[in-house]
Amino acid sequence: MNPPLVKALIGLAPILILFSGAVALYARTKTASSLLQVLGAACLVVVVLTHVCEALNLFPSMRWGAEDSIGHYVDLVSAGLGLCLFPIGYLTYALAKRTAHVA
Repeated sequence: MNPPLVKALIGLAPILILFSGAVALYARTKTASSLLQVLGAACLVVVVLTHVCEALNLFPSMRWGAEDSIGHYVDLVSAGLGLCLFPIGYLTYALAKRTAHVA
């Protein structure tokens, strides 16, 4: 089997768990911080899916893996947004919950 595909599929499992947890939290609370978590987790899902597409050579016009390609920038921007939005949403949610317990 294709080793990059195996790595991408292994990475897909925890990201989907993270995404489903963020969606469940948003469905329950409907707050801006939980929305940030959903958006961040969705960006991380896009990162993993770009690696799946690269491993399967889907959408060859995206030129996956080439540094100056649109596929590279989709991956890069999604990773950056995911690694910023999810933690910001999580910390905001945790601080708001902590503040609510103190009051």
